[in-house]
Amino acid sequence: MKEHLENCLHYLREEKRLSANTLLSYQRDLDRFLAFTQELHLGHPSEITRHHLARYMLCLKEEGKKAATVARHVVSIRAFFHYLALTAVLVHNPSAFMEAPKPEKSSPSIVSVPVTNLLLDAPSTGKPNGKRDKAMLELLYATGIRVSELVSLDVGHVHMQLGYIQCIGSGQKERLVPFGRLAKDALESYLLEGRPELSAGKEPDAALFLNHLGTRMTRQGFWKMIKKYAKEAGIDEAVTPHTLRHSVAVHMLEGGADPRTVQELLGHAELATTLKYVQLPKARIRDAYSSSHPRA
Repeated sequence: MKEHLENCLHYLREEKRLSANTLLSYQRDLDRFLAFTQELHLGHPSEITRHHLARYMLCLKEEGKKAATVARHVVSIRAFFHYLALTAVLVHNPSAFMEAPKPEKSSPSIVSVPVTNLLLDAPSTGKPNGKRDKAMLELLYATGIRVSELVSLDVGHVHMQLGYIQCIGSGQKERLVPFGRLAKDALESYLLEGRPELSAGKEPDAALFLNHLGTRMTRQGFWKMIKKYAKEAGIDEAVTPHTLRHSVAVHMLEGGADPRTVQELLGHAELATTLKYVQLPKARIRDAYSSSHPRA
C-alpha cells in the first residue's frame, strides 16, 4: 500500500496543488494509518472495510487524541480513499460515511497591544540575527500573514517603495499585503546590514529571511525565536506565531477596520472565519464589566 500512498501524495501535490505543509500532515496521518493496517495484516486497500476504519478511529480516541486531531485524520483518510476510487484501485469507498468529530470551539489566543509592543521591542538589533528577528516580528504583526507565508518570502516579494509584499498563501493563491513604516524601517535595516552578513561567503539564496547557515529560515526556527523573546520580555501569556496573527485581526477590528478588509489582509477564504474575531472585543467588554462593576 506504500506505493498507493506515494501516488496519492503526488496527485494531491500536482493536481490539487496542496501546500508542502498540508502534504506533510497528510503523509504523517496516512503513515500512521498504514502502520495500523499492517498490524491487522491487510495487504491491499480492497481488504479495508468500514469496520476497520471505525476501529482505527476508536484507537485514536483511546490514545487520548483531541477531537481536532481525529478530525484531521479523517480528512487524510478520506483523501486517500477518494484517490483510490478515482484511479479505479477500489470499486467501493469504505471511507464515504466516515464522520469526523466536531472540534471544541475555543476563542483564538490573542495578546494586548502593550504586550505585543513588548515582544516586538525585545530583539537587540546590534547583530545581524537581531536585525532579522526584529524585521520578522514587525512584518508578521504588520501584515498578519501566516508563519509559513512569512518564511516562504523571497527578497523579490518585497516592494519597499510601494510598501507591500507579494504573499503566496494556501492553494498557491497570491495576494498583495501592505505594511507600515515600522516594518519598513526594520526591513531596510535588515536588508542593508543584517542579511548581507548572514549570507556572506555563501551561495546566494533567494529567501528573504536567512538563518545562521545562510539558508532559508524555517517555521520551527521562527517558533523557537518567538518563544525566546516572549520569555526575555517577561511575557507570561502563551505566545506563538499564530497568536500574533489572531491579535492583528482583533486589534484592527477594535480600531474600526471593516471585516472585509481584515478578511482580505489575512487571506481568509470565508468571511465567517474573520467574523469570529468580531465577538472577541465584545467578550472583553463583558469580562471587564463582570470584574469591575459594583452591581454586575
